[in-house]
This record gives sequence, structure tokens and C-alpha cells, in this order.
Amino acid sequence: MVANGAEGEPRSAKDATLLAASPHLVIDGLLLAGRAIGAAEFHLVTTAARLPNVSRAVAERADAVAIRVHEVPEAFLSGEASAVIRAIGGGPSLPRDKAMRLSSSGLGGRPTLLHNVETLAQTALIARFGATWFRRLGTESEPGTRLVTVSGGRLAPTVREVVGGMTIASLVEAAGGTTDGLGAVLVGGYHGAWLPATHLRARLTRQELAPFGATPGAGILVLLDSHRCGLRESSAIANYLAEQSARQCGPCANGLPKMAEVLERLARGSRDASLPAEVRRLAALVRGRGSCHHPDGTAQLVLSALTVFASDVDAHLAGGCLADGVLANEVAA
Repeated sequence: MVANGAEGEPRSAKDATLLAASPHLVIDGLLLAGRAIGAAEFHLVTTAARLPNVSRAVAERADAVAIRVHEVPEAFLSGEASAVIRAIGGGPSLPRDKAMRLSSSGLGGRPTLLHNVETLAQTALIARFGATWFRRLGTESEPGTRLVTVSGGRLAPTVREVVGGMTIASLVEAAGGTTDGLGAVLVGGYHGAWLPATHLRARLTRQELAPFGATPGAGILVLLDSHRCGLRESSAIANYLAEQSARQCGPCANGLPKMAEVLERLARGSRDASLPAEVRRLAALVRGRGSCHHPDGTAQLVLSALTVFASDVDAHLAGGCLADGVLANEVAA
């Protein structure tokens, strides 16, 4: 039984906040889930910054002596489920082939159940107060509460526990931000998708985010002010994701850097009209072909940028940038 608190996504702070404020709630959930499946081993994975507090909490518990605490590097892929298992086993914090299911062959080749620390904390609360208590908040399809990290714009990274089914606009306001002056919101983190500012009444649910190619994911919202260029922001993210590649397969080692390079050319103002089509071609080549889901998530982010910032694409190809106020009138006409 494994509790995953690696949180490799750089725009997420919910796991760090939970492990700092309520590590015993996570431990409760880990022990409950592990005992329910008859687990022979209990593991809790986190990064160096959170390790002392987590280790101290485990040491305070007479019933948690069997929990082994592991440190993993602060890297994007270190939080991927199979990467966590490899790290516990003494290997690199890199994903293994996605065709292998942890429930069949996980740590040491044995069936393994892995959950995020937030899920385990919620499990502990449900066990204590009951399902009816949990469902008294939220909606039928999105009951209870969840942790959401909101950052960007003029807002410092903020974690809030919010009711299920809230709109994106309400979530931004709950975090102390404002929707005024926003151009878009990145939903789901770096493997997420952009939501245009005209659709911020959409709820943080799979159903309402599906038309935009987004999911709630790890509950991450990144705000983009209208005066910032969505293509430049997306290019920076794509380059970061290419650098974070495990380089274990062709799509990661070759496809992602090339896709990021072409997007960067477009973001920098190249007037080569073939660039958008080339980005889409490369995205199609890497999707579904990687050893893990990293190429898929990166392609999703890039394709979302081309769709949501289509007017910016036109402006860049025309030699300007809408965010800079250059060629806005000409492109609109």
C-alpha cells in the first residue's frame, strides 16, 4: 500500500500543504486502506522538503511503525505512479511501460495499491464520519470537497479546500483572485488544457471540461492575464516538459523537443505559415506512442494552446502579438 505525496507538478501545492498541516490524516487513510486490502507493506513517498515533518508524524504514531517513508526528487515525472514504485524499489524516479498495471505487478512484482495523499486523507474522513456526511456538500456527480491550487495572474500560489462542482470563476474568487482581466485559465496543470476567459462559468467537472479537452486533474488552475501572450506561456511550458522527459522512448526523447522547438518559433514571431500544421503533425506522432503518458499530456497542452489562442497564432504569423497590442485591429478585421 503506497501513499503518493511526490507532487511533481510544479503548479500544485495541495499535497505539500496537506502533509504540512495534516500528516496524521494521511497516515490514517494509508493504514485504513492498507488494512482493508491486507497489505503486507506500507509506504509513504514525498520530497526532501516535506520529509522531516512526515517522518516526525510517523514516529509519533505507535500504529504506524510499519510505514516506510521514502524521498523522491522534485521532478515532474517523479509523481507518476509507476515512477513512485520504481523509486521505492531502489530504481530511478522514472515511469515504466504504461501497459503494466500496478494492481497486477507493482512493488517487487506484487499487487500494489497506490493513492494520492489527498485521496487517503478523504478516505480517513469518510471512515470517521460516514458517506452521508461526505456527500452533504458538493453535487451528485462531484460530492464532498477537494483541494485546489490556484496561481498566476497577480495571485500568489494559494491552496483552498472547495466544494465539488464549483465553477472556475468561483474557484478563482475563493482563492482571493479575480476574473477581471483574465485571458484564459490553464486547468489541470502542465498536462492540462487552456480554458478561454469566455467560459469561466464552466464547472470543475469532467463533463463540463470535456469540450475543452480538459479534466479536473490534480485540481490546478493557472491564471493568465489578458496582457500576457498565451503562445509564449505555452511555449515555455512545452520546453519545460520536453526537458523533463524520461527519454526512455522516441516520442519523449525526440518528439517532445521538436514539438517544443516548432511552437517556440511560432511564439517568437516566425511568419512561417506552415508552423501550426507542423505542431499538430508532431503532436499526432507522439500521442499514444510513448512508454508513459508524458507525450500525451504534453501534446494535449500544446494543441489546446493552438485552439484557444488561435487569434494569437494569426497575429504572430502576421508579424505581431495581440498581448502586446500589435496588429490586434488588423488581425480582427
